[in-house]
Amino acid sequence: MKAIRVHQAGEPDVLKIEEMPDPQPADGQVLVRLRAAGVNPVETYMRSGRYPMKAALPYTPGSDGAGVIEAVGAQVARWKVGDRVYTASTLTGSYAQLALCDAKTIHRLPDNITFAQGAALGVPYATAHRALFHRANAKPGEVVLVHGASGGVGTAATQFARAAGMVVIGTAGTEAGLQLVKDNGAHHALSHRDSTYLQKIMTLTDGRGVDVILEMLANENLAKDLTVLAKFGRVIVIGNRGEVTVNPRDTMGNDADIRGMTLFNASANDLSSIHSAIVAGLENGTLRPIVGKEFSLAEAPQAHRAVLEPGSHGKIVLIP
Repeated sequence: MKAIRVHQAGEPDVLKIEEMPDPQPADGQVLVRLRAAGVNPVETYMRSGRYPMKAALPYTPGSDGAGVIEAVGAQVARWKVGDRVYTASTLTGSYAQLALCDAKTIHRLPDNITFAQGAALGVPYATAHRALFHRANAKPGEVVLVHGASGGVGTAATQFARAAGMVVIGTAGTEAGLQLVKDNGAHHALSHRDSTYLQKIMTLTDGRGVDVILEMLANENLAKDLTVLAKFGRVIVIGNRGEVTVNPRDTMGNDADIRGMTLFNASANDLSSIHSAIVAGLENGTLRPIVGKEFSLAEAPQAHRAVLEPGSHGKIVLIP
């Protein structure tokens, strides 16, 4: 099989396509022939060597993927060869034509969802669900601000929030992004490049502020986020690329919270609940994964550059 391999930390060009032996499933494992693999920002941080969690070299990046089960190991009763599945966790990396997965970490991909859409589910949709419901404890009727609502996590969060009866304000940085935010169901779409967007948020909420903020770029926005929170508001830090200075007084008067999160901290029970909700949403049409750019496996370096560019639209995927 062909797979991307990383032999040393560095810039995107360290992603090299190589020929590898086909993996074989052991007990409790399944082998998935991937039709699409998702690209996430965290994979660029790990590749660069600047992420706290280090991968043992050499390795194949990637956790998200969708495809068809090629083979099953012993003691696997739920799955069979030919089943359409998606995963947010592989044992051998998803930037490849084949990936080994623990049978407990794959999920049914409904027939109405393409493989490219399936590759957009794992990390983005699980992150959005955990941020919104597990960390923010968001409730119907609350106002949610999704910063970066045109990206992979942002589009997922908007869909979850709308389906749960929340009022959604989404931001983006381009006209195309703003249109995507509107088309994706946000009640209001604002440009974060507009110097008055914070005032507009307060106007939209009659001066009350927002209950929940899902923050994809805390180093740019966190200090400003605290100024538009309602009483008892919560900021969930999902993404960050540097240090930031905040005024703690902005949290005091509103009993506001800043809560970090990472999907790696989700328990097995949490993940089971999250993916049950994802599959149900796919089936009933409330969740509609949005795929942005598609790249071939050999174009993984370009994909790693693209996923960090501003103005992202949907999920970037590789087609093995």
